Amino acid sequence: MTDHPSLIEPGWQFDNSYAKLPQMLYSSLSPTAVHAPQLVAFNAPLAVSLGLQPSVLDGEDGAAVFAGNVVPEGAEPLAQAYAGHQFGHFTMLGDGRAILLGEQITPEGKRYDIQLKGAGRTPFSRGGDGRAALGPMLREYIISEAMHALGIPTTRSLAVVSTGEPVYRESELPGAVLTRVAASHIRVGTFQFVSASQRYPELQALADYTLERHYPEALAADNRYLALLQEVIKRQASLIAHWQLAGFVHGVMNTDNMAISGETIDYGPCAFLDTFDPATVFSSIDSQGRYAYGNQPRIAAWNLTRFAEALLPLIDEDSEQAVKLAEQELPRFIDLYHEHWLSGMRAKLGLISEEEQDEQLIEELLALMQKHRADYTNTFRALTLGTQEASDLFGAEEFAQWQELWTARLERQPATRAEAQALMRSSNPAVIPRNHRVEEALAAAVDEGDFGVMERLLQALKEPYAYSPGQEAYAAAPEPSSCRYRTYCGT
Repeated sequence: MTDHPSLIEPGWQFDNSYAKLPQMLYSSLSPTAVHAPQLVAFNAPLAVSLGLQPSVLDGEDGAAVFAGNVVPEGAEPLAQAYAGHQFGHFTMLGDGRAILLGEQITPEGKRYDIQLKGAGRTPFSRGGDGRAALGPMLREYIISEAMHALGIPTTRSLAVVSTGEPVYRESELPGAVLTRVAASHIRVGTFQFVSASQRYPELQALADYTLERHYPEALAADNRYLALLQEVIKRQASLIAHWQLAGFVHGVMNTDNMAISGETIDYGPCAFLDTFDPATVFSSIDSQGRYAYGNQPRIAAWNLTRFAEALLPLIDEDSEQAVKLAEQELPRFIDLYHEHWLSGMRAKLGLISEEEQDEQLIEELLALMQKHRADYTNTFRALTLGTQEASDLFGAEEFAQWQELWTARLERQPATRAEAQALMRSSNPAVIPRNHRVEEALAAAVDEGDFGVMERLLQALKEPYAYSPGQEAYAAAPEPSSCRYRTYCGT
């Protein structure tokens, strides 16, 4: 006999440590209720991993919580303050449309932020309405869950609720609230905010809190704040390498969009490469290509330099010594990134051993892919399967010559071809959230109220390395188009 859902507790176990930090870091307030909340997407497996009860939350009760109409017991809602370099320009910011309900403690004792995005105006809204449109919230749900399935560190999406209220952008759009789950929402910009105010006791409190929450092993270091910089550099080097290997373009790598935890955060104008081109930009406002695919490692290094600047008062009382110590650490990002990237590219080509010429072999392939406008994911998919793509690349003589060099390289390593292929299958996804497929799902959901297209897409993306027959249709590249794909910020 099953208990009636109304008799089962939803499973919230809040412990709100961020609310105990200095008041300058946040503003306490509740979400703004909406007219007619309806749950349109719910991530039951994620709910279970958080210790929540899907049977209680997958319905009207859940919709009320995920819309912000009901604040669950134990939550302490707040909007976080932070700053950021937006396209290189420093600005004081904050959660203008997001409210942190609190920190959920899982049955395993892990701590995760539960945040409502699009939950109404806050003291940081700067004239904005504090709301979000349904399409972008569904888009973050799809992309963040695809990133998780790909093995890329990321915030995740627990639910999307339609509000029954319009939001006004270029046109009238249906409103929505996304429930985002994160290791935390502490950003480079959070440190910049406190440092810019020159309130160093508060900066130290934030740094100590961040260490305790994300890098407790660094607390015992001789210089814990230099150790914090070192650990964040390591996490970001790994994360950006993951992005590059998967062909992911974040779109807006502002310092307020870089999480100290090393997770991908703030999905705005993001997308995955179809045609391989390092100059690819997806943001409609990035006219200079600042955040192009090929620039992402450089921008990450720039953002980390801003993080180091914010930490300088803590790294050493002597400002010159603090700068010297930070400058010794920052170059390690590019070295670590390159190590992760090269290791990942070797895996994508089935190279289990290491040879000095491997990087040249990789770069030659990428150059050919760019020259022949090859599809990034499907090129590696075809190499994994030992098949030929119907493309200019696979018909080119220079590519055939490259394949001969690659085959000879595989034969020199002390591993079987089956072992190499197994490595390739685990490193090259058969399917990614193709831009045209994502837009197809969003159009069906927003324009027609049909969420089945999105559900089928999510199912295909659930196990990207499965190479299953059901993924075939979702692996196809889009038809050639003269229109460059663009997405938008601030929606």
